[in-house]
Amino acid sequence: MELRHLRTFEAVVNHRTVTDAAAALGMAPSSVSEQIRTLERSLGVALFDRAPRGMALTPAGDRMLVWSRRLLDQAELARAEVVAARAPLRIGALETIAATHVPGMLARLADRCPELRVDISSDASRDELLTGVASGVLDAALLLDTEGPLGELGFRLPPVELDFVDLEPVPLVLVAGAAHPLAGVAGLARSDLVGERLYVTTPACSFWMAGERLLGADVDRVRAGGVALTRACAQQGLGIALLPEFAVRAELESGSLVRLDLPVHALSMRLVWRADREAVPGLRDVLYAASA
Repeated sequence: MELRHLRTFEAVVNHRTVTDAAAALGMAPSSVSEQIRTLERSLGVALFDRAPRGMALTPAGDRMLVWSRRLLDQAELARAEVVAARAPLRIGALETIAATHVPGMLARLADRCPELRVDISSDASRDELLTGVASGVLDAALLLDTEGPLGELGFRLPPVELDFVDLEPVPLVLVAGAAHPLAGVAGLARSDLVGERLYVTTPACSFWMAGERLLGADVDRVRAGGVALTRACAQQGLGIALLPEFAVRAELESGSLVRLDLPVHALSMRLVWRADREAVPGLRDVLYAASA
């Protein structure tokens, strides 16, 4: 059993097919298949059930996944200790909150631990961030969720144990153009929005999911791409939009958008990491700086 076999094993778990795992690893699919077979032969058990729609872990594969991550983590920690060099921490963040929330965290981290290097990447896809954390490509990720257990907003979690800390609320606001018929109407109820057009981004977006919880099927969804375009459509009077308050603050102050009087629960900005990787050097410093 070699470390490279374990890394290939985890890639297949995360990507669900040999083809996708091979693309992520920069290997030929035949090489990935051979490494998985070699690992299974060395253990004497099947780790995957092979099906046309993808690879699913067997009970033995589930147990191997826990040990695989432990072994790879220990190997990485041993390497870092031997070379006496602290590898940069790799933090991912949703694009919608990266520019507004990450710099403050980095400033607090620099005050607390100035020698610590942090590499930041942003991604529009929450699933990609979670996959990165699960696979060890990222040490932690900043994303949006609602109060309660991780994933309560409605997104799928990877098959590893994750920990998280809530950093701060991210208020949402239901907005419309100043001339919208509901602008200025006090005490709106969900039923008052029946038949309205709600401009949204993509189904995987946190704000789309929040809109599903708030409004259900009472409004018509119109996809408009990103936050900027969604906001512009609402400004032009084409419909309403559910967006983070920080993204529409200037428009609310100028009066080009108005806040509709319907209660909206805030989302929560969360820092997520693998429960078995909290010992990674520097990660605890990031947790303290992020939650300060």
